[in-house]
Amino acid sequence: MKFSYYPGCSLHSTGKEYDESTRAVCQALDIELIEIPDWNCCGASAAHSLNHNLSTDLSGRNLLLAQNAGLDIVVPCSACYSNLKQADKELKEDGEKRQRLEQIVGIARYSTPLPPPAGDIQRLEQKDGVPLSSELKVRHLLDVLYQEVGQIAKMVKKTLSGLKVAPYYGCLITRPPQKDGFDSVEQPQSMDKILEACGCDVVSWSYKTDCCGAGLSLSQTEVVVELVKKLVFMAKRANAECIVTACPLCQTNLEMRQNGTNMPVFYFTEILGLALGMKEVNRWLKRHLVSPMGLVGRC
Repeated sequence: MKFSYYPGCSLHSTGKEYDESTRAVCQALDIELIEIPDWNCCGASAAHSLNHNLSTDLSGRNLLLAQNAGLDIVVPCSACYSNLKQADKELKEDGEKRQRLEQIVGIARYSTPLPPPAGDIQRLEQKDGVPLSSELKVRHLLDVLYQEVGQIAKMVKKTLSGLKVAPYYGCLITRPPQKDGFDSVEQPQSMDKILEACGCDVVSWSYKTDCCGAGLSLSQTEVVVELVKKLVFMAKRANAECIVTACPLCQTNLEMRQNGTNMPVFYFTEILGLALGMKEVNRWLKRHLVSPMGLVGRC
């Protein structure tokens, strides 16, 4: 399998271990990632609330660049994923937005005719009177690796039995449901299945899709501390020893705002790296604000 890869700003800075573990795990699973050349920031969690058109155009430029490769885009960051999905939907439905973006960026994508569409796309064409062209899909990394659960289970070299983990999806991966649909909105299971394939003991808890407040971490810190405190408390109450995330903003926020509770927070790709016996895992884990080394040493 081959995908265009949009790492986003976090995976080139505070979330380098997510980027490196993503690339390593995908290579092991024979998934080729081709980073989109000259990609730009999508506006993360702030742009859409300050200037919606700017937010759409930032993500739209990345979609236009990816169009050149003709491959579906895989996105590890939940905020980036949400922004790209939203922009793709709006650009397919709004002819004026498409034309404005194409003029700004100087790349024609959505006006390029493709084979006759069907279903919802056909309905949108009839509504707008403008051809929708792109069959390119924006997919979260979790969605892509979930399709490989059977392959992962066969490749496990070090089962993580006894490691009690709380899978944390956050609020953006599956919402809003009409924008995606790869997993349940209220009770997602994709990460659970991946962790189970690694041998982990996945705990049951009711807070896996609650918001951690990452977008307000700097401007409303006191609110975020309370949100994170509740999440960590409920994870501990469910008998978890650590939380596992699929988003660099959630991971940083959960580590930075838990006020000394010292519960380790992993990326799910790091857990995969551990189970697949990758030597690079220690280098990734040493970058964490809350050291998980004691927990890992026990596995």
